[in-house]
Amino acid sequence: MVTVNIGMLHYILDHVYGAFVHRTKITPPFFSRGWGGTKLELLERLISQLFPEVEGQNWPPSLIQPIWRTVWETQNACLREGVFRTPCGEQLLSALPPESHNARVAFLVPKDVPPQKMACVVHLAGTGDHTFERRLRLGGPLLKQNIATMVLESPFYGQRRPMLQRGAKLLCVSDLLLLGRATIEEARSLLYWLDSEAGFGKMGVCGLSMGGVHAAMVGSLHPTPVATLPFLSPHSAVVAFCEGILKHATAWEALREDLAAKEAAMTLEEVRERMRNVLSLTDVTRFPIPKNPNAIIFVAATVSTISLSDNMDVA
Repeated sequence: MVTVNIGMLHYILDHVYGAFVHRTKITPPFFSRGWGGTKLELLERLISQLFPEVEGQNWPPSLIQPIWRTVWETQNACLREGVFRTPCGEQLLSALPPESHNARVAFLVPKDVPPQKMACVVHLAGTGDHTFERRLRLGGPLLKQNIATMVLESPFYGQRRPMLQRGAKLLCVSDLLLLGRATIEEARSLLYWLDSEAGFGKMGVCGLSMGGVHAAMVGSLHPTPVATLPFLSPHSAVVAFCEGILKHATAWEALREDLAAKEAAMTLEEVRERMRNVLSLTDVTRFPIPKNPNAIIFVAATVSTISLSDNMDVA
């Protein structure tokens, strides 16, 4: 009798499909414009500054003042959308594309419940999640538990996507680090707003895949304890782009040519090693231990069956 490991079969099919899509150029690859030049050097330096010199010490989040409008309202719930200037410092702001300077957020809240008796979870975007809808659907059932949902639109995604970028296919490696760094700043500021301005007593941050990596970083760096829920997340972007299916969707030749124009010629294997070194900055195991480790729930899987068609939209 022949037995089939369904998970392994999905894994093989996904990698075959990913290789086919990339090599036939059906969709554009990630990082088609190279490493990002001086922006990458800036991001490497700024990310290394994330880690506090003293254990347990984190810099305070910036206060934001979102401008809200009501999208719809029922007897039981209200959905609002807000816009605020990204709280990133001047160096990060100058590196961000103009389209990403203003952050957008959706806020789904139970009605007739005081904030002190509610909790709120900030949902961060996974790769290719350009809109609010998917994460708001997760928030619907939480309303019955008096849990509000706040959904952040990531830099480089949705209405914050640069004009020349197709779908989720970031143009430069520096864009990936910039997306993460800005998301951390914005999510921490939203948590601070929920606490200091909206009066919520309990808060959390969660995300799927890339969003889970960012959630873990936010939970690590926020100055007060927050519930942290990374779902099906790698420990760093190295796993996705150097080992997982996205390695088939990465413009390795363009990255090699970009390096060759500034440094000595490299083999593709050396380029991949350079990528590993850069993306090791996103390794959450390097981040400080969160203030309350007991408030963290990891949801893991042994085999990923995500495919490029699931999240690599090019619209």
